[in-house]
Amino acid sequence: MCLLECAIFMAMLRFKSNDAINFLGKLTPLRVINAAKILVSYYFSKYTGLLWHWGLPISLSIEPTTACNLRCPECPSGLRSFSRATGNVREEDFREIINQLQQKLLYLIFYFQGEPFIHPKFLDMVSMASAKGLYTITSTNGHFLDNDRAKQTVKSGLDRLIVSIDGTTQDTYTAYRREGSLEKVIAGTKNLIKWKKSLASKTPHIVFQFLVVAQNEHQIPEIYQLADELGVDEVKLKTAQVYNYKYGNPLIPQNEEYARYRKKSDGTYALKHSISNECWKMWHSAVITWDGQVVPCCFDKDASNVMGSMDYENFETIWNGQRYKEFRRRLLSGKAEIDICQNCTEGCKVWA
Repeated sequence: MCLLECAIFMAMLRFKSNDAINFLGKLTPLRVINAAKILVSYYFSKYTGLLWHWGLPISLSIEPTTACNLRCPECPSGLRSFSRATGNVREEDFREIINQLQQKLLYLIFYFQGEPFIHPKFLDMVSMASAKGLYTITSTNGHFLDNDRAKQTVKSGLDRLIVSIDGTTQDTYTAYRREGSLEKVIAGTKNLIKWKKSLASKTPHIVFQFLVVAQNEHQIPEIYQLADELGVDEVKLKTAQVYNYKYGNPLIPQNEEYARYRKKSDGTYALKHSISNECWKMWHSAVITWDGQVVPCCFDKDASNVMGSMDYENFETIWNGQRYKEFRRRLLSGKAEIDICQNCTEGCKVWA
């Protein structure tokens, strides 16, 4: 789910859109100063190769739950394949995290693994973060947006809602969203739009996210048409991450423009872009699992690179701690040797 961050930064450039105006309205002097510190230290480190890190995260992902109702083939939640503990974040733990970071944090992503709406207190946590002036985002498979839940979602103050919809027909949709119902996703979207209008709310900004795979790439024009018919605010095309891509994978699109991988002359596949010794994510963002483990980014799905635990330390101590420093140094000298970086999306194209 790292492309969420890219989408927000792109939104900043659309000064005439309600979403961009809403986003910019979250800025405060402390948040602007903190963002400037992050940017300066990141570019210094990038161009000199010397580690310098200054400031606290601009962006934070918190995992509401690892549970999911679907069985998507390239997702640890869908495959039920985690080696780490699974569960739901406790509301009091969430509150403590927000209290520590609210002054300098700019946007909060309610997602890592799992389906956020499964958490019984999910929208209460969204309301809590919104009350702190944070730009709030989540990603959903759209199966839990009945009439009442859609109304509560709009009332929670959620700023951006990404709805994963990977097909315009049921057969195509379930090629990836296994055990899912396209009808439920469309009905949930209609509920959201109805309540936005009824409550005269400009939020959430609703995005249809279309994960492009071989089975649905022919329906790209149709997803734009469907979004327009429903009144969805935006469509995003997302490239699919697959774990075993070297010798091909049935999910890789035929049109290489929509793939993270290119076919080489010997018939094997490789990432389309090279892995350079830099990483914006490691300067401006972090991920916290449901049980308080701080991990470097959204590609560490099984939390194999724990930087610290919120059970024992405050966030700032972890963020500036020795484990984080060593990890950032490794990125600056040999990113390609780090396991979670070997299938990373940094450098991949994001479509509007």
